[in-house]
Amino acid sequence: MKLFAPTSIKLGLTYDDVLLIPAYSEVLPKPEDIDLSTHLTKKIKLNLPIVSSAMDTVTESRLAIAMAQEGGIGVLHKNMTIEEQALKVKTVKRSENGMILDPITLNSDALIGDAIHLMKLNDIGGIPILDSRKKLVGLLTNRD
Repeated sequence: MKLFAPTSIKLGLTYDDVLLIPAYSEVLPKPEDIDLSTHLTKKIKLNLPIVSSAMDTVTESRLAIAMAQEGGIGVLHKNMTIEEQALKVKTVKRSENGMILDPITLNSDALIGDAIHLMKLNDIGGIPILDSRKKLVGLLTNRD
């Protein structure tokens, strides 16, 4: 009995298998005719077939967010606690579509230390500042 049917094994290439030599071309495809999408799994489709390495020096939540925004996927590394991993995943999910739907905010009377603590705790680079009527009055970032 065969474990795998010959049709179930697809061609897979690595960087060493492909060499692109820059040259002039008359072929100018329309951007809307180009489709680089592929399936990572049966349920996960990538619009850009790029996956970042699951190394602690490579993929944290910031890169995973950037990868998702461009159509790829960032694989978070395992060198952290389960709680830290869950927080990183939550951070990536909150940034879905490039828009944070439920941002972490602070009131205008909060201390700078509170903002620094929240930014570190939630792995974010900025916090909207609201007045007593919950109206936006500013944005405090980790570069301020």
